[in-house]
Amino acid sequence: MRRAIFALVAAAAVIAAGLVAGAPAVASSSPAPEPVVRGNHLIDSRTGDVFVPHGVNYPGFEYACPEGWGYSQGTETQAAADAMVAWRINIVRLPLSEDCWLGKNNANNPNHQYGTAAGYQAAVHAWVTMLNNDGIAVILDLHYAEPDNGEAYGQYPMADLDNAPAFWTSIASAYKSDPSIIFDAFNEPYSIWSGDNEVYTLTWNCWENGGASCRAPTVGEDQEPDGTKHTYQIAGMQQLVNAIRAGGATQPIMLGGIDYSNDLTGWLAHEPSDPVDGPAQLVASWHNYPGQVCDHLSCWNSEILPVAAHVPVIAGEFGDDNASTDFMTPFMNWADAHGIGYLPWAWWHLSTADGDDPSALIYSMYKGSDFTPVAPEGTSYYAHLQSLVSIEPAPISNVGGGVQLGTAPRQAQGGGNPRGLTVAQPPRSSSGRTAASTGAQSAASSVPRSLTELAALLAGAPAVSSEFCAYG
Repeated sequence: MRRAIFALVAAAAVIAAGLVAGAPAVASSSPAPEPVVRGNHLIDSRTGDVFVPHGVNYPGFEYACPEGWGYSQGTETQAAADAMVAWRINIVRLPLSEDCWLGKNNANNPNHQYGTAAGYQAAVHAWVTMLNNDGIAVILDLHYAEPDNGEAYGQYPMADLDNAPAFWTSIASAYKSDPSIIFDAFNEPYSIWSGDNEVYTLTWNCWENGGASCRAPTVGEDQEPDGTKHTYQIAGMQQLVNAIRAGGATQPIMLGGIDYSNDLTGWLAHEPSDPVDGPAQLVASWHNYPGQVCDHLSCWNSEILPVAAHVPVIAGEFGDDNASTDFMTPFMNWADAHGIGYLPWAWWHLSTADGDDPSALIYSMYKGSDFTPVAPEGTSYYAHLQSLVSIEPAPISNVGGGVQLGTAPRQAQGGGNPRGLTVAQPPRSSSGRTAASTGAQSAASSVPRSLTELAALLAGAPAVSSEFCAYG
């Protein structure tokens, strides 16, 4: 996966308030959606209406702290939350770092972890609260896991038994009383290829249950394993679901498939059991980028829709890979027709003038303190969301069993690291699931208005200037 080094100077003050031209000038006064699973849909438990996620990924919390320069990208402001409301965004996905939440600093991490576990958790909580207060739900995602003997921080093939269950029990305990939260158990489970050879295979059985025989190489996705010499025991999705429920949380849990969450073919056969009281609260998480195996209409219809007939499906990440929207626009139209929610990668502003990787610019969604949409991804997504707001939510029938839509699916619901935002999600690449791959695939209402304000409250954590390397 391509990497780039970017310079970042943390903001010294709150970004001036400002919204997209023509958008509402005030934040939403309505409470955030409270999603629950009913049959194969999410509904907002406040209203009983179908809830279709239309959101964004907000990178930063997963890499800033391990890289030693901050808790996040540093743009967690009221102006940013208000802009998301103006865009008609109803949910935000926050990639997180396992080590930073738990306060662990792997000896093999070349950087010195920033701040403290308490400071990191407070920063996450402040942004979650700000978003919720603006009427936006939040997905908390385990993005960067790290086994105790890991050789690099970042993405690993699967969650680690060393720390991931403890991470999720802690997260669940902290957010069990927030009904506007969804948990994303592990970002992108994957196998490892070296040239034309698959050198590590993540099976669906190991994905589901983990176990003593399920071990993965202790390397990040940009590295090649050295045989079986250095491995870690993975935690299966069943163990992660159990860990979340052990923390007392009952909210929905997203489970990404294999092949960087692009392959859902074994999802239903290996769906974990959910010990929650009442209907299971499990959601299939799917990532969809050009160059992945399931990146075209026939695959969406043959592989994704059968899963969506049984459980909710959310495209937790998607994006285009060139200076157009030839991929994302048809995908969004297809997803709208089937009631499948989506969150593009990513909410940030990138610029070559600031030293950002030119290849990452296609993932830049806005510019400036007024959050003006940037072509191609930002303008396309903003316009698409605006086109949906007049469509009424569909009523629900037969809630006790499988949920049926009364009319059309509801459409009215409003990785990484460069500069002050972070890296853009690089395009994924795979030539086949069994054939050779081209390589590594790619809550009080009074809260601080920025991480700079928050830092002032956290025992002298300074605003810093540093550089960092990013990947989604």
